[in-house]
Amino acid sequence: MQLLTLSLFSALFAGAFASETITGQWTCVDAGDYQLCQNLWGEDNGTGSQNATLVSADGDTISWSTTYTWSEGQYDVKSYSNVNQLDASGMTLGEITSAPTTWNWEYESISSDTVADVSYDIWIGTSASDPGTSTSTFEVMIWVSTEGGAGPLGSEIASDISVGGYSWNLYEGFNTYWQTVSFVTNQGNINDFSSDLKDYFNYLIDNYNMTNSMYLQSVEAGTEPFVGTATLLTNSYTVTVNT
Repeated sequence: MQLLTLSLFSALFAGAFASETITGQWTCVDAGDYQLCQNLWGEDNGTGSQNATLVSADGDTISWSTTYTWSEGQYDVKSYSNVNQLDASGMTLGEITSAPTTWNWEYESISSDTVADVSYDIWIGTSASDPGTSTSTFEVMIWVSTEGGAGPLGSEIASDISVGGYSWNLYEGFNTYWQTVSFVTNQGNINDFSSDLKDYFNYLIDNYNMTNSMYLQSVEAGTEPFVGTATLLTNSYTVTVNT
């Protein structure tokens, strides 16, 4: 009976992960289908600290929080604490039939001077390689929140467009290797986001120079703080790429 009880307990909780807090510039922790990373890539542009906590992960659902305090460099992003879906890469956009995602999040606390966004960061390129490299052609961002006047790279190229069930302003900017296209909410914070990423790919294929032969390299979701103090809690997040 004891062995049976232990086996049942193990089966029930085989996919669950215990809470864990990470610190450090590049620290990551794997949790089921996801990887949670600190990613303090711009910390030299200011003064402060940050940590990320894996709250829980079970199957295709993950919960985490990010706590930060940043000052100086008001116009510089300090980090992108995020989760990466480990299976959402390697397929062409034409092979993707749907990519449903949900994201329920909230600020547990936020200072009045905080400048930050809450966003997806999706990498698309000419080969199925690592994101943010010379093979990356597009960085597609979906901003479900903007605080304190935070704005994306580049300039606005379209306004009040309807994609994936929401209204956006579209921005375009260029980096060394890739083009950054940002869908920025114009309807306030979207705390309970539910959409299909395939709709955003289709929009860019129909209206810009994205093609079905390009590869999905990564799907990430997190926050970019510029300055301020906040704790951002994701109650639940899911993303699945179907082919």
